Amino acid sequence: MKVTYQYQFYPDTNQKLTLNHWLRICRYWYNRQLGDRFDWWEKNRTAINACPLVASISAPREKPNYYSQKQQLPALKKDLVKVFHSGELLDFKQVDSTILQDVSKRVDKAFERFIVGDSKGGRSGKPRFKTEADYRTMTFSTANSDWIKLVRKNWFYIRLPKLGVIKVRRHRPIPDGFTVKQISVTRKADGWFAQIMLEDASVPQFISDKVTPNWDNSIGLDAVLHEDVYLATSSGEKLPSLKPLRKNQAKLDRISKKRNKRKRGCSARRKLAKKEARQHQKIARSRQDFHYKTAHKLVRSGAKFFFHEDLNLKGLTKRNKVKLSG
Repeated sequence: MKVTYQYQFYPDTNQKLTLNHWLRICRYWYNRQLGDRFDWWEKNRTAINACPLVASISAPREKPNYYSQKQQLPALKKDLVKVFHSGELLDFKQVDSTILQDVSKRVDKAFERFIVGDSKGGRSGKPRFKTEADYRTMTFSTANSDWIKLVRKNWFYIRLPKLGVIKVRRHRPIPDGFTVKQISVTRKADGWFAQIMLEDASVPQFISDKVTPNWDNSIGLDAVLHEDVYLATSSGEKLPSLKPLRKNQAKLDRISKKRNKRKRGCSARRKLAKKEARQHQKIARSRQDFHYKTAHKLVRSGAKFFFHEDLNLKGLTKRNKVKLSG
């Protein structure tokens, strides 16, 4: 059995600078590998139903994969890497090797979902180059239980490679018998968070009881989406909606207007951007908390089966084109 617990940790100033620099290097490494795959894709693919009018004259090369791109890391660590568009110098030796290898794995998965698809045949959209706001997570794939050091009442400490000991708030204890398999660190609007993946092979997988649905152990769910009603059940209960965005829209607009009036690159604009990000995070967390509480309320009703309305959500989001006045 595998579970993931999330904890907030508090790095000091030097550790924050190091983590932000690591994110910068990982983002550059991600975009470089993705650009290399796009270059191979454009120069080596040919439509099967038409002859291309423009074709590359370069010799075909093998498709880049996880292993071939990962083998570039030893050469990149020998010297500083210069970013073409900004002239910035990046030192790949500062970043833990498992983090850079995990970046290569992320690129490989994103590109394969684009050109091949998943096990059900569904294909994802074209991967995008990551901006500073998009790339926020790094993964230590070789973590183990020895990385967790002193454990106190409300705190414990984690020793991360090339970073040192970090203080972590212990809001929930780690279950007995579980071992650490992986640790990911994420930068959010209100601080840094660590996702610790735990595993205990002795815990069996949950097997549901074979129960036949009937009128007594089943509940039907219908999306009402009318005024303040969010969900209606077959028992006649109507659940109100939270509408966190509408309640905070006026405050978001005030912050956005102030931010847009400031000059790009100034400290005041950056402060307002952080304030806006925290407001968006508050809305997202309140919406997620509302969904969890609604689900728990339905589960505590004692029903074993839930039948929901088969909505065409993609069709509901579409609207008719605006009629232009002549």
